[in-house]
Amino acid sequence: MSKLTVAVLFGGRSSEYEVSLVSGSTILRGLSREKYDVLAVGITKEGRWFLYEGDWDNIPEDTWQQGECRPVFLTADPCVHGLLVPASDGRMETIHVDVLFPALHGKNGEDGTIQGLFQLSGIPYVGCNTLSSAICMDKSITNSLLEGMGIAQAHYLWFFAENYSGEGRDKIRLKIHERLGYPIFVKPANAGSSVGVSKVSCEEELDAAVQKAAHEDGKIVVEEAIVGQEVECAVLGNGHPIVSGVGEIAASAEFYDYDDKYKNGTSQLYIPAHLPEETMEKIRATALRAYCRLGCSGLARVDFFVRKSDGAVLLNELNTLPGFTSISMYPKLWEAAGVPIPALLDRLISFAFERNL
Repeated sequence: MSKLTVAVLFGGRSSEYEVSLVSGSTILRGLSREKYDVLAVGITKEGRWFLYEGDWDNIPEDTWQQGECRPVFLTADPCVHGLLVPASDGRMETIHVDVLFPALHGKNGEDGTIQGLFQLSGIPYVGCNTLSSAICMDKSITNSLLEGMGIAQAHYLWFFAENYSGEGRDKIRLKIHERLGYPIFVKPANAGSSVGVSKVSCEEELDAAVQKAAHEDGKIVVEEAIVGQEVECAVLGNGHPIVSGVGEIAASAEFYDYDDKYKNGTSQLYIPAHLPEETMEKIRATALRAYCRLGCSGLARVDFFVRKSDGAVLLNELNTLPGFTSISMYPKLWEAAGVPIPALLDRLISFAFERNL
């Protein structure tokens, strides 16, 4: 049996560029060389694409661009079904690709942007499609749809950053005071890994938090702060997805921020979570319902709060391209369920082909 050619994409024009390098390296190393010919495709912060043929150890350290790189292009022409690489004689060399595996987080990676290009290329790809990626990336849209489904979540409101001035600023501050109170979390609607997120304890801290969030996106989401446990579960599959057990995060920072998730690694992860079995079953059922109703496929990590005061299960967000670092919950949850990373990657690739039929 001939090997499949898998192109793993890492980096990208995103505030989560560095994390993507680590996820990409994990995926590259996790793919079986007996089953796959593996191509490493790096995307710089400026958006330039390169076929990287150097040492994969250089990827997490972000020194890969100093190595063996050739410019490469993914065309929207489905007849090509691969990557175009400029040859020395000025012609374009075509490298056939069977499946694309994005290890891209945040904007331009999991917001439907690159998924649209994948769809046009006609090449099967791992992960959610264009629409579900865009929906789950935008917290204001996700929250509105979840609310319509009757899925419980933290109380929230959202607004356009450009309206936070003059009378608009006063009205927004009043709405926050009346509907949510303090403390609250202020978030960019379209960003991941807690980038641009602030915990705000009083109105005097609001302006700085809005400015920080607006640096990442033009829409701002404000949510009540929930006192309780932060838990996650992993969903895998297309039409008949399965869900993992529930894991719990004991953040070492005031909240589970970017550094806590990916840099210092001091948060504690508990699998299974310290919760009654009945509560964990509710979390798993809610995760599956949200995943299916929002049109997800391939994979997603679904995050929840369990409120301390009454044990209420509140859905926080869906992450359609979760991290694959050494401290990432998604692969850890499946490892705990008896699915190591190589087997998990095999399944994700099979789901990419299944959806493309």
